[in-house]
Amino acid sequence: MHILLTVNAAWNIWNFRRPVVEVLVGDGHRVTVLAPRDDSVSKLENLGCRHLHLDMSVKGLNPLQDLKLLYSFKRIFQTEQPDVVLSYTIKNNIFGAMAASQLNIPFIPNVTGLGTAFLSGGALQKIAEGLYRRAFAPLSTIFFQNGDDRSLFIDRRLVTSDQAKLLPGSGIDLDRFTATQYPCESKAHIFLMIARLLRDKGVLEFVEAARKVKSKHPLARFQLLGAVDAANRTAIDAATVQSWQKEGIAEYLGTSEDVRPYIAAAHCVVLPSYREGAPRTLIEAAAMARPIITTDVPGCRSVLDRGVSGYLCEVRNSSDLAERIESFLALPHADKVAMGQAGRAKMATEYNQSIVVEAYQEAIDAQHLKPSEDQNARST
Repeated sequence: MHILLTVNAAWNIWNFRRPVVEVLVGDGHRVTVLAPRDDSVSKLENLGCRHLHLDMSVKGLNPLQDLKLLYSFKRIFQTEQPDVVLSYTIKNNIFGAMAASQLNIPFIPNVTGLGTAFLSGGALQKIAEGLYRRAFAPLSTIFFQNGDDRSLFIDRRLVTSDQAKLLPGSGIDLDRFTATQYPCESKAHIFLMIARLLRDKGVLEFVEAARKVKSKHPLARFQLLGAVDAANRTAIDAATVQSWQKEGIAEYLGTSEDVRPYIAAAHCVVLPSYREGAPRTLIEAAAMARPIITTDVPGCRSVLDRGVSGYLCEVRNSSDLAERIESFLALPHADKVAMGQAGRAKMATEYNQSIVVEAYQEAIDAQHLKPSEDQNARST
């Protein structure tokens, strides 16, 4: 089969969908990645994939740009004639689904997040919901990364319960993200946040909580690992990050292709995000047996068992986050170790990447049309 994957950045496939790609290539399928070109393309090609550049804007809704994107999908799908399309990220899901449906090409989207437009309220939200409803109506399988998003789409009648299937995020490679020995007990506890430096990720709350905690525990360390994404409208600018470093509140670690050494050195991984699909960084941290602190919001709360493998705090509330951090600091060392081990056990039973791979294999097999039917449908 010719299987085409589309996403708004090629690195997304390399970082999050690699297990699915490896299995598809290993099964003998021809795999094409349709995404804007970036530094990960050569790595994907080394896996056995072919890459096609997709010219698209990842920013908010723009009628002219989105119409152009819809046309691009339709033109490329007509040329490539994939047997099935796997899609990730908002615009690829919506406009890719519309184009594929017009050509009778099986299309399987994965709702990895809802986006600002969907959550904004008012006219913009209605437009976003209308696009989702129209795009997803003909599809038989739509994957969701957490139960909250799935329920929301069903409740708003954007999809049916029969269409909506639940996945444990992107899964996790338990051999690569193995449990590591917990750091020694120390007054200089390291609290690590791994994320793009965006306001929606809760970066400001993390820094403000650090300021509160360090007033009582001056040796505690707060680290930020992730890109300063100037193109995003909620981005934290580099000058602000530098001011935090000068103040001694937060350490900026830049970016890294391998987060494992940073997680291994941390006592706790924190993500005060406003909403997630399935936060990869928390899944990776838990797999490495690190306790986590995150917000009580869709996506984030699914990754931990409250009080067992980590703590939940109120969203957009730096004071509550600071209290959870102080509660963690007050735990005996053995309890912190046990909390990390509980997270590892949860990942092993609920988030193993094999669950995701098998779900995709079943969905592809179920949606694949017979060659004669496929050709007749596409020629109309």
